[in-house]
Amino acid sequence: MQTPAGRVENPYRQALAQLKRTFVFVGFFSAILNLLMLTGPIYMLQVYDRVLSSGSVATLQGLFIIVVILYAFLGVYEFLRTRLLSRASYRLDQNVGSKALGFWMTSSLSQDPSREHYNPVRDLDMVRSFLSSPAILGLFDLPWIPIFLAVVFFIHPWLGWLTLLGAGVVVLAAVFNRLTTQGAIAEAMGRDAQERFFVERAKRNAEPIQALGMQDRILARWQALHNSALARSQKGGDRSEGFTAFSKSFRLLLQSTLLTVGAYLALQQQISPGMIIAASIIAGRALAPVDQVIGQWRAIGRAVEAHRRLKESLDTIPPEKQRVDLPVPKGKLKVVNLTKLTPKGSMVSDRPRILDRVTFDLSPGDALGVVGNSAAGKSSLARLLTGVWQPEGGEIRLDGATLDQWHPQDLGRYIGYLPQRVEMLPGTIAENIARFDPEAEDKDIIEAAKLAGIHDMVLRMPDGYATNIGSAEQPLSGGQTQRLGLARALFGNPKLVILDEPNSNLDADGDDALAAAITQLRERQTTVIVMAHRPSVIVAVNKILILSKGRMVKFGSKKDIISAAMDTSSAPTVDFSSARKSG
Repeated sequence: MQTPAGRVENPYRQALAQLKRTFVFVGFFSAILNLLMLTGPIYMLQVYDRVLSSGSVATLQGLFIIVVILYAFLGVYEFLRTRLLSRASYRLDQNVGSKALGFWMTSSLSQDPSREHYNPVRDLDMVRSFLSSPAILGLFDLPWIPIFLAVVFFIHPWLGWLTLLGAGVVVLAAVFNRLTTQGAIAEAMGRDAQERFFVERAKRNAEPIQALGMQDRILARWQALHNSALARSQKGGDRSEGFTAFSKSFRLLLQSTLLTVGAYLALQQQISPGMIIAASIIAGRALAPVDQVIGQWRAIGRAVEAHRRLKESLDTIPPEKQRVDLPVPKGKLKVVNLTKLTPKGSMVSDRPRILDRVTFDLSPGDALGVVGNSAAGKSSLARLLTGVWQPEGGEIRLDGATLDQWHPQDLGRYIGYLPQRVEMLPGTIAENIARFDPEAEDKDIIEAAKLAGIHDMVLRMPDGYATNIGSAEQPLSGGQTQRLGLARALFGNPKLVILDEPNSNLDADGDDALAAAITQLRERQTTVIVMAHRPSVIVAVNKILILSKGRMVKFGSKKDIISAAMDTSSAPTVDFSSARKSG
């Protein structure tokens, strides 16, 4: 959904708007519940002042039947209120969960450092838990405190003013609790996020950490981050616990004070003995929501902070561009003056260029080898060609259409991509090759595996294509993971295949299988781009692009580029001796 200004409606705000009716019903049931809470004090008042003085058993029986009915309604309404909030938390998760996960998954691709600090999945979980927790019930009961105060005033103004004064003290305690703890809670959540980010990265790099003897230092760094987060959380907790203890003790003191004043008024014949007990109970009920809110303040504070972060983070979702369904591309690729700058927020203020005005074009069946030293811009070019990154200048056109003119789901089917760092997701080999498409056919999965040269390798696995991978139960070598990633890239006969360092973990047999796959792709009129630090991988290509420090040095047919490199002493420092076979 888009707003009239073209901005995408925040899915979290939209989901909350849909829950307004639920919150209205919860407020309505809260009003009835708080009225029914007067059942006990009024029943006690009638027993003390009417039944005991008259000695009427029939009156006692009648009153008790009424109390049973009222408490039955109270139980039903309490159940309905709790059930409504529970279902509201579920609907909120269903409406926002996928958007929150999508934002979190793409936050690392946006190259916007401010987005890395958000974790909407965790924030949504906190808000959802809060909606189904007892903490929110105290908030719904707060507006009905005046009902109980009015009843106490009706019993006697002295008791009413005393209760009002006590409520004012407790409310001030709640306000001071919020003012003194909200900063610590917000800072604690920020430090928690830093700690989780560090832990996730440490887990992903457990192998080099162990091999390089870094474990003790990593543990020390985590302990420092953990202690910092705990210190801020404890600081806010200490203050909140102090206010909680004060509120609880003050409420007990207030009830005793009410009993004392009530007894004095009874001695003066201004109220009855039953009114003493009733006023004490009603006054305690009037202050109970405030006491509950103060006791749950840390949970409420975290939920409020998560609510704020959800609104901020999902407000940054860009508008979805209006698109039409384009025909299946043939694979004609044209790149004109492609320019990419370093991400925002980098240490260098002028944002130097990662890629500088790169221009080339390919026809269906062409295979381009992109070569260059480290930091030449090869991986950055791969990310731009897949649409993962957006350029600051220039354009990329597939069959004449820029990449943003395609529906992202369609573009993903037409493109095969093997990143430099490959990881398999938890699931079967077949599911990983099929990109987790539930409608994928077995023959297409096997075709992609055969094209990547891994069909026999997969059959040797414990359960073949049904083998579960992506976990410690079935570890894969670097070469196996890379070849499975190649099969995933080739699944569905994509029209544009981009391979970033596809042979970095391959042996000689893997290199041969890769070259054979590129040859077959060319025969199918698929456009192939291979990023290579080692020129040996470009045996099967027919064109070469040389990058140096983000700039295009040369582009042309492999035969001409290699001949020029071998014949000129001034050629770029790229060794083509292992790639002199015919393309």
